[in-house]
Amino acid sequence: MFVPVLVLALAAAPATPLALVKSADAEVQKVLQSDAPTTEKLAAKADEFIDFLELAKRALGKDWAGLSKKQQDDFSATMRGVLRASYAQKAISDGRGSAKVEYGDELVEGNEATVKTTLVVKQDRFPVVYKLYRADAKAAWRIFDVVTDDVSLVATYNDQFRQVISKKGFDGLLKTLKAKREQLEKNGAAQN
Repeated sequence: MFVPVLVLALAAAPATPLALVKSADAEVQKVLQSDAPTTEKLAAKADEFIDFLELAKRALGKDWAGLSKKQQDDFSATMRGVLRASYAQKAISDGRGSAKVEYGDELVEGNEATVKTTLVVKQDRFPVVYKLYRADAKAAWRIFDVVTDDVSLVATYNDQFRQVISKKGFDGLLKTLKAKREQLEKNGAAQN
C-alpha cells in the first residue's frame, strides 16, 4: 500500500534540470530524425521546455518593468516567434542529428540552475550551458538561456536590444523584431 503512494509522489515531483535537458534533447532528436522534420514540429517541441516569456523578460532587462502588460505580452510573443523560427530552421539545415551530446554537471542554486553539456560534432567539441529557472520549489524547471562558447543568448539579445532602443525606442525594436519574425516564418514555410 505504501509503494504506490511513493511511486505517485516520485512521478509528480518536478524533473531535475539535468533530466529536463536530456529529455528536451531526446525529443528534439526524435523530430530531427523523423521522416519529415519541420520547423513547426521543432518549434512546438521547444515550447515544452523553453520559457520564452522569461527569456524575453531577461533579454529586455531593465526596460521590461517600464512596459505595460500588453507591451510585455506583445514583445514576448514576438520574441518567441523569432526564436522558434530561427533555431528550428537552423537545426533542420544543420542536420543536428549527427551531433552527440555529452552531459556534465548540474548546479542548482535556489530556483535557478545550470546544466553543462558538450556538443560533439565529428572531432569538434562545443561547450553548451543551459540555464534554467522555476517559479518556486514545486514548479517545473524551464530553460531560459543557452550559453555557447561563453556567449549567452540572453546577454547577446540584451546588448542588441539596448542599441536599438537607444536609436529607435521600444516601438522601433518591436517593429524590427516583428519584421524579422515574419521573414523567418516565410522562410520556414518554404522549407516545410
